[in-house]
Amino acid sequence: MKLVRYGAVGQEKPGLVDRDGRIRDLSAHVPDIGGEWLAPARLATLAAIPVDSLPPVDNVERLGTPFAGTRQFVAIGLNYSDHAAETGQATPTEPIVFTKAVSCLQGPDDDVRKPRDSTKMDWEVELGVVIGRRASYVSEEEALDYVAGYVVCDDLSERAFQLERLGSWDKGKGCPTFGPVGPWLVTADEVGDPQDLRMWLDVNGKRMQDGNTRTMIFSCAYLVSYVSQFMELQPGDIITTGTPPGVGMGQKPPVFLNEGDVIELGIDKLGTQKHTVRAWNHGK
Repeated sequence: MKLVRYGAVGQEKPGLVDRDGRIRDLSAHVPDIGGEWLAPARLATLAAIPVDSLPPVDNVERLGTPFAGTRQFVAIGLNYSDHAAETGQATPTEPIVFTKAVSCLQGPDDDVRKPRDSTKMDWEVELGVVIGRRASYVSEEEALDYVAGYVVCDDLSERAFQLERLGSWDKGKGCPTFGPVGPWLVTADEVGDPQDLRMWLDVNGKRMQDGNTRTMIFSCAYLVSYVSQFMELQPGDIITTGTPPGVGMGQKPPVFLNEGDVIELGIDKLGTQKHTVRAWNHGK
């Protein structure tokens, strides 16, 4: 099942994508997609609705994040060995965990903004794992039972803020608009094995990243279990799981994003995103 939220910012409605790729209105059945509606029983209720009974939605101008209520946006660094190599860093022996500000979340095709004083804005296509029920100290064997579904995520980064300013990586990862998610939340049953998904990213039509989740150092199941040892994960929380090689800072010489650049990215089964880099302004 592919779940979406569509409409203007702050006015998104819940929807479902049918077999022909058309959005169907779910608002008669669910107030919004998120929270308790990401639990297995609630998702099963939505899946049981006859799709043809749902009114089609025409002229969709914008997709929002495909679910609401995220409280924690957890990210994993250097989770592909070939990406670690291109950055000149050692392969981690444990997951590198940092956070992205929840305020950076936005729809998959919304413009992204280059922060003030930014000189090294970068891209990262990533698989996002969406939690469906409370997870604390879960085992690796049971971890995927706590997953509602998966999303495409662009872990946008400002490398100078991240690596050249003192402190944690967080300050280069959570700038406004740095967390495009979607277009859909694809439920775990439809995705199947999350460790066999091709992923790619283009900048201005040039292929920069082309990888597969099978080359992760730490699997999705391992990451959900690992992170749950340090924090309680709640429905709607996201773990974005790292990126394959091809980021801007790994190019020789490095290449970074400028105003007007167009980023397109996608993951098998999960859809695609497209956003344009714009100048910073406070109100987007």
